[in-house]
Amino acid sequence: MLLKGFLFATLIFGAASASAGSCSDTTIEIRQNGVLAQFDIELAVTAAEQAQGLMFRESMPQFNGMLFINERPRRVSFWMKNTLISLDILFIDETGVVQTLKHSATPLDTTSIPGGDNIQYVLEINGGLANLLGLSAGAELRYIGFDQENAIWLCE
Repeated sequence: MLLKGFLFATLIFGAASASAGSCSDTTIEIRQNGVLAQFDIELAVTAAEQAQGLMFRESMPQFNGMLFINERPRRVSFWMKNTLISLDILFIDETGVVQTLKHSATPLDTTSIPGGDNIQYVLEINGGLANLLGLSAGAELRYIGFDQENAIWLCE
């Protein structure tokens, strides 16, 4: 089931704009335990984009997010300084597997949130959404910008 839309209690209804199996540079897909979700994403690639992130935003559409892309796997940590909305932060290795997940990071908190070693990508989505979708470490992501030779879930 491809999810994109509104969540109602424990039932999830969606209307996906792209078919399952497609990859684009503006969407990322996540799967785990029979759930497949698609997010529209903005990219944070340059140092300036990564420093800004989602700071100062008062809201973000439910199935949107920001993907931070590092040149190579490394130790990462984030904070919520100047971030006005709660975020779930998914720390992802070079194969597209979530290694660590911070649920509902507190807005404006300057405490360091460690993501771990060997992290190549970080995906920020609305706080609480990962729990609603049942996502945890081990979730797999698919994105056209992932190195397809290393990716655990390939674009078709």
